[in-house]
Amino acid sequence: MSLPYPVNPALKDLPVYQPGRPIEDVARELGLPAASIIKLASNENPLGPSPAALAAMQKVLGSLNLYPDGNAFKLKQKLAEKLGVSPAHLVLGNGSNEIIEFVGHALLAPGAEVVVSQFCFAIYPLVTKIFNANLVTVPAKNHGHDLDAMLRAITPQTRVIFVANPNNPTGTSVSKAELLAFAEKIPPHVLLVMDEAYIEFLDDAADFISGIRAGQRPNVLLMRTFSKIFGLAGLRIGYGVAQPELITALEKIRQPFNINSIAQAGALAALDDDEHTRKTRANNAAGLKFYEETFRNLKLEFIPSAANFILVRVGNGQQVFERLQKQGVIVRPMGGYQLGDWIRISVGTPTENERCGKALGAAVSGVY
Repeated sequence: MSLPYPVNPALKDLPVYQPGRPIEDVARELGLPAASIIKLASNENPLGPSPAALAAMQKVLGSLNLYPDGNAFKLKQKLAEKLGVSPAHLVLGNGSNEIIEFVGHALLAPGAEVVVSQFCFAIYPLVTKIFNANLVTVPAKNHGHDLDAMLRAITPQTRVIFVANPNNPTGTSVSKAELLAFAEKIPPHVLLVMDEAYIEFLDDAADFISGIRAGQRPNVLLMRTFSKIFGLAGLRIGYGVAQPELITALEKIRQPFNINSIAQAGALAALDDDEHTRKTRANNAAGLKFYEETFRNLKLEFIPSAANFILVRVGNGQQVFERLQKQGVIVRPMGGYQLGDWIRISVGTPTENERCGKALGAAVSGVY
């Protein structure tokens, strides 16, 4: 049945974002006990939320009849203290995905151009199309960003360049020196959006915050999240860091109360739980090493990762994904990213990684 009223024509050919499959869906579909299934599909923290965050969230449950602090005063103050900026440099989003949407509202219109890398995070193209802007996709270099080619793609119509470092879904990273040199060459009419969702997993990340603090990077917006290393993906909370003038514009777009009380309390406590962060990094480093050794033993090509997931080439990615599901292991097929031969595996606990490695061996051999 067709609708009797017009909808935004940009939606006509817009695909629906497909997240990693929930455990409950797979359990219902395959008739498996939910407790027997492991999910290594969405780059979540396998150690769970910060214990400090859990305790803090419990304390606010009795006041959920009240609206949250619409400006998240305490959380912004703590973030500002941690980052060495002022609260005026910060905007909070319902996940860093909402920050991407803020950028669309603020900067994109028909005729504007957005430059991305091949194999970029799927939300960049989706938001570009929603705002009827033109997407310019630059071919990848070794599955990662070709920064020189991205610079050459800039035109007078370019308004935004998205760069994720480490990149999702490939796990590739750009060196600190290359990234800072790239940022210096971007013309002032273009906003560089640095997606730093996985920055806490890097040993030597590029420092853009000092330049923002000093007022020297008016065309840089950093995006970060509590979903990954802090283990709070279910709360949907992220933040942007930029010059106060840009933050003021984004605040005009932000919906009131977009960060709920539980999310604010959990994020605030998680920022001080350094032990949880340390354990997560250690578990991740060990997990990546395990998968690299497993893939070598299985003679499978893989892309070395700087994030909390890893891409491996398995032949028919969709088929292997389905075979793994039947064994109670959920990973992520990469056909939607033009990587049909690959699957993406999130690092789990040692037990989960061991189970996934064995299941993968059975899946690629066809014996499972």
